[in-house]
Amino acid sequence: MAGTDLRGKVRSAMPRVRDAHARLVRIPSLSAAGHDPVAVRESAALTMELLRGIGADARLLEAAGAHPAVVGRIAGPPGSRTVLLYAHHDVQPPGPATRWSSPPFEPVEHDGRVFGRGTSDDKAGIAAHLCAVLAHDGRPPCTVLFFIEGEEESGSKHLRAFLEAERAALRCDAVVIADSGNWRVGQPALTTTLRGVVDCIVEVTVLDHAVHSGGFGGIFPDAVTCLARILATLHDDKGRVAVRGIASSDADPLDLTEQELREWTGARPGLRTIGEGAFTARMWTRPAVSVIGVDAPSVHDSSNQIVPSARARVSMRIPPGQPAKAALDALCAHLQGAAPWGAEVKVTPGSAGEPFVASTSGPAYDAMHRALAEAWGRKAIDIGIGGSIPFLADFAELFPEAALLVTGVGDPSSNAHSENESLHLADFENVCVAEARFLELFAR
Repeated sequence: MAGTDLRGKVRSAMPRVRDAHARLVRIPSLSAAGHDPVAVRESAALTMELLRGIGADARLLEAAGAHPAVVGRIAGPPGSRTVLLYAHHDVQPPGPATRWSSPPFEPVEHDGRVFGRGTSDDKAGIAAHLCAVLAHDGRPPCTVLFFIEGEEESGSKHLRAFLEAERAALRCDAVVIADSGNWRVGQPALTTTLRGVVDCIVEVTVLDHAVHSGGFGGIFPDAVTCLARILATLHDDKGRVAVRGIASSDADPLDLTEQELREWTGARPGLRTIGEGAFTARMWTRPAVSVIGVDAPSVHDSSNQIVPSARARVSMRIPPGQPAKAALDALCAHLQGAAPWGAEVKVTPGSAGEPFVASTSGPAYDAMHRALAEAWGRKAIDIGIGGSIPFLADFAELFPEAALLVTGVGDPSSNAHSENESLHLADFENVCVAEARFLELFAR
């Protein structure tokens, strides 16, 4: 059913797929600690319902303290290959509603994009898998498995246990992970490397209690200043990561320009770039450290006192080839050793996700490249991604015989993890066509 026939099937299925996508986006399935777990359970239940609606034998995976995942299966012709389709139904917190142009959990279409939290990352991945099966009238040319995770945005804490428990049921020949991005709008890509990620919390204590800043200022430092000095040691004067012992390598610069990066990110006019080397290397194959949260008195609640304690969450993206545990140990040691003026510093290790390097040969890789080229009408390129998908390293270890293919539902303007997240609808159609075509090509 190649070519225009397959695209016609995708277009016929698109109203149903768009409706399923919108229903998923309306659920605020925040998996991070401190948010209502009922919403994540609701999104898992809807995902199971949607999979059953296309003919899959689907069920929930549950464990104490875990957000539920969903697994499913549609049998293909006897003796056919097996493809596992991965996505995740949880999302990042939306942040301040005032920074959104429309309500974050109400999908709104505008200028060829649909806006809302999870529209791209990664409820579009679920929708693409639904569409790929519907394009084959619910009878795919190979056996199709589904694994839709509910904790990807919060560290995939229970992923390994779920995969081990389902090892027999999830055995497959190839995995399609629809949770990455394309190079640009209109330019398909296959992601072949991903950075890993580690994080920790650093807490500084200087006093047993707050005291008057006028009465005792100038004798003892406040905790926020001490914390700021510690965090400032994470980079050198050129903005290079100063944590010792972290791997680093070069990458193909491709045709990425600083102007494009500024447009995609909304960088302020006077802001300079940090680090060194090709922009692709800085994003894909070199470490990056970010302070992603700070607990200290807000400006609104501040008063004239010496703040006794403050803490921050530090995240470090680690390049392919860097073991996650060693990187986490190095980050914690760096922070612990940077305490100024004898301040008490406590560093609590957090999660650790391994980086990933995919194989760039074999029938699955070749079939996906061909499918992407046919869907977009232009050759796909191999790219790296600075983000992390913990599923990949665990699945590669438990299922070494399976080819892992990381495809894109987003693009550089999708604003994943930020306000006004969106999905480019024309490229989404191409994603669905490519995945449906891949099932055909790989089944042969």
